[in-house]
Amino acid sequence: MDDDRVWSFEKSLWLGDAENYRKLIDEECLMVLPQPPFVLSGKQAIEAVANTPRWIDVELSNRQVARPEEGLIVIAYHARASREDETYEAHCTSTLRRLSHEEWRVVQHQQTTPVAIPGTSEG
Repeated sequence: MDDDRVWSFEKSLWLGDAENYRKLIDEECLMVLPQPPFVLSGKQAIEAVANTPRWIDVELSNRQVARPEEGLIVIAYHARASREDETYEAHCTSTLRRLSHEEWRVVQHQQTTPVAIPGTSEG
């Protein structure tokens, strides 16, 4: 999968519906999110998304792609998402595994919200 497709795939997970999530998240996926219960399996994450309002827009910046071996893609980025009167920011990673030609699933995802570092203006 080329880089443009990788980022389109990831963006679709932020903006797509629960059916898209079911299609692209592996049932054995592990996720770490910055709110309880913090650690989720793929099935738990899929169900959580089904009950959450979808994001209207997302910007993925500071994007990095690594391909440690054939059929495995690891990405890292900063996300800024919005819906109605809510915005959300997180530093994220995802790991994608190829199941067959042109068929990929997310097997790992994490989101870390920005933390205030003493002596800086970032938070």
